[in-house]
Amino acid sequence: MYFKTLRKKKLATSYLKLKNIIEDKKTLLCVGLDSDASKIPDKFGDAPKSLLEFNKRIIELTSEYTAAYKINFAFYEKYGWRGFKILEETLNLIPENIFTIADAKRGDIGNTGEQYASSIFDYFNFDSVTVAPYMGEDSVKPFLEYDAKFTFLLGLTSNKGSQDFQMLDFEGKNWYHKVFEKSAEWGNSKTLGYVTGATHPQQLEELRNLYPDRVFLIPGVGSQGGKPEEVIIANKNKYSFVNVSRSIIFAGEDEDIINECKKFSESLRFDSK
Repeated sequence: MYFKTLRKKKLATSYLKLKNIIEDKKTLLCVGLDSDASKIPDKFGDAPKSLLEFNKRIIELTSEYTAAYKINFAFYEKYGWRGFKILEETLNLIPENIFTIADAKRGDIGNTGEQYASSIFDYFNFDSVTVAPYMGEDSVKPFLEYDAKFTFLLGLTSNKGSQDFQMLDFEGKNWYHKVFEKSAEWGNSKTLGYVTGATHPQQLEELRNLYPDRVFLIPGVGSQGGKPEEVIIANKNKYSFVNVSRSIIFAGEDEDIINECKKFSESLRFDSK
């Protein structure tokens, strides 16, 4: 019923939506629609049309068990206008009671940043977006001006290359700490959260202790080696989304996909208190 209420309230926010969805579904699972055409079975046809048919199947099989979907723009942008059309059609397939994340990793200054933000929030109407912080506050501010939407800032990422810069020592702290400290001044806990990788469970727990009220988007579980049980302990039952992509969507036949999704959904339980 609360979803009908959300639609009626003009001031309802993405933060309220994610909070209610997580409490309702009792899971932190986010399914990543990283729909790589080279891995999609031939029965779905040729790319790029195969992406839409594949996504439709994945959403039908997993929507009961997931709290969010994350659409990785790279797998659609490569097909130009046709890819963006499929991205939009995929977004329209997602039920209203599931949170949507535009994994676009935008981040540019001034008027350019404003256009990116308008694309994500005005045209596509995603609930949230991923943004890179390297260019500073004025590259993030255009997204935060949409105070009814939500922004996930790249804080400590799950990839191997995170060691190159994010782990560097700077004035006695790792650089990612500086990113968190400075950016926390830009937006509050209802508009700004952080991408924090599951492949760094010790750092994840440390950051959770420092930022207990921030929503984390936690990638890296499954194919990258992150473990659900470590994430649950480190996250301390706070609002977050834990993304799983390849381990679910490319699990195999319908039954395999459902089983994998149910397994991750159960292992990423949220205990609403």
